[in-house]
Amino acid sequence: MGSTERVKKGGKLSGRTMGFLILVLLVVASWAVFKVITPGNFGSPKNLLSYFESSLMISAGAAGFYFVMVMGMFDFSIGANIMLSAIVGTTLASRFNMGYFGLIVGCILTGAIVGLLNGFFYVKLHIPSMIVTTGLALIYESIASYIAGGQSATLPSDLRKLGAMPGDLILAVIAFLVAYLLLNYTKIGTYTYAIGSNEFVAKNMGINVNLYKVIAFVISGAFFGIEAILTISYGSSMVAETGMASMSRNFYPTMGCFLGLALKKYGIPIPAIIIGEFFLQIIYYGFVALGAPTAVNDVISGLALLIIVTLTTKVGKGEIVK
Repeated sequence: MGSTERVKKGGKLSGRTMGFLILVLLVVASWAVFKVITPGNFGSPKNLLSYFESSLMISAGAAGFYFVMVMGMFDFSIGANIMLSAIVGTTLASRFNMGYFGLIVGCILTGAIVGLLNGFFYVKLHIPSMIVTTGLALIYESIASYIAGGQSATLPSDLRKLGAMPGDLILAVIAFLVAYLLLNYTKIGTYTYAIGSNEFVAKNMGINVNLYKVIAFVISGAFFGIEAILTISYGSSMVAETGMASMSRNFYPTMGCFLGLALKKYGIPIPAIIIGEFFLQIIYYGFVALGAPTAVNDVISGLALLIIVTLTTKVGKGEIVK
């Protein structure tokens, strides 16, 4: 039975096996290239663990963002959400002496509220999600700046256990399990895929499309709240940025979700996001080791994503590309 799960008729690899093979090859190939170019300061076991910890923070948020993207929507307030959630959580944990309870509940609840607002205004205003969330991001940045009082929010050293092993791994794994269970064993996951596949048909089936779009944004926001916990715990402080400067945090969660969407046909979207974010962090730190400018790093990462999506996504004749 096990062999039939791994291999199809004619000796061909199953979809899941092929998907994991693609991901592993991407990780190994990217590591090997940079290890050959910069053998002295890249890719040691200790460095790889650091890359993996960095990827955990991002993939925890991206796992929730997948619910939004698989429906064909976008969120440009990701960075503002993470920033606001981290500042609120830190404020509750330190200024109000609520400790880990304030940090965890404050971050996740704030993220979920941001997601709720994003979803509500999106379905009520009937304008593209990227426009709605871009406008709201400015508001979230302003609120974060007001709460922080123009200063960086710093998490006390005794509340940073979720920023290092094993705390960050435990929290991230819980997030991944929740995302996996929601996608595969609940009505939310079923309707999410139905709406993403064909919204018109989903409406005719009696699905409340607008409700589940809002739910998707709430889930996404809560998961970015988890990313905020990991981020502030790892980096110890968060600066309240304004003028859309927070959008720099949008890039990697979105990239990871694109990989998840590209490999969705293999039935492994969540593992694809987790391993894909690790692959992206290897590329990032590889260019750091080379001393390359950040702009070059972003260009290469973007090109790599385009190539991967092109090679793994095949649009059938007559299908509409969203």
